[in-house]
Amino acid sequence: MRCGEAQSRQVIGVDLGGTAIKLARFNAEGERLQQERIPTPQPAVPGAVCMAICEAVDRLDPDHLASRVGIGLPGPMDAAARVARVCINLPGWEEVPLADWLEPRLKRRVTLANDGNCALVGEAWKGAARGCTDVVLLTLGTGVGGGVMLSGTLFTGHNGAAAEPGLISIDPEGPHCNSGNRGSLEQFASIAALRRLWDGEPTELSQRAAAGEPEALAVWERYGRTLGVGISSLVYVFTPQKVLLGGGLSAAAPYFLPAVRREVEMRVQAVSREGLEIQPCALGNGAGRLGAARLALDRLALDRLPHETG
Repeated sequence: MRCGEAQSRQVIGVDLGGTAIKLARFNAEGERLQQERIPTPQPAVPGAVCMAICEAVDRLDPDHLASRVGIGLPGPMDAAARVARVCINLPGWEEVPLADWLEPRLKRRVTLANDGNCALVGEAWKGAARGCTDVVLLTLGTGVGGGVMLSGTLFTGHNGAAAEPGLISIDPEGPHCNSGNRGSLEQFASIAALRRLWDGEPTELSQRAAAGEPEALAVWERYGRTLGVGISSLVYVFTPQKVLLGGGLSAAAPYFLPAVRREVEMRVQAVSREGLEIQPCALGNGAGRLGAARLALDRLALDRLPHETG
């Protein structure tokens, strides 16, 4: 296979989170060929993150087998998918032209997307959303992001900023959110929110719940009930076939998902939740980088840098 042919069949997906940056190189069929995980620079200012991504991509693909890079970020992009408009939980991320910064350094085409949208695209391609047309996905981690698919199409709104399901309000007097909102779902379903309920790490809380400790089970029950309130509103708006839960906290789904389902069943009329499934993502934390790679394949299939040859 010639170099140009190899490039056309490989792509890099990047998932930028508040604590870690996850990368992988895929072929055009979505098979993961190589992966890497690095800590997110702290503070996660744009320049430091840009350099960390460049160094990680060089280690992941020193031979330039992939000519395209998709990057999922925790916030909305511009309509051209080249500028990070804002990442509310990362410092200094306002109108950052990340694609323009990265392309000359990486010598690869770059496209950007909301990380929740990336996770949904990944699940629709290879995971729990395959064969579905209407899906809501929430990523439960440092923040609460998400994505929405309606009639088989990713819903991004009139200016590309949708969807941000983690920013809907569920308590008008609740904690302040970095978005400017107050009492958003993120303030009750993120890792920081969980720590307000229990002073410790989520993994330890899960271990205690697995051991049957009543206190730990009660914390996850309370977390699940509040998450269920937010999901109920989303179900009324979108009436999806599935609500998928991803992000780091989704690993604890066995302990909080029963409470979520009970809350939705209690709050949502039967016709609006008919056939609804609420379940964890099938791809775990790998959905975001897979979806970012798929978006790069779709968007940049015919878009080449001047140095590329076929």
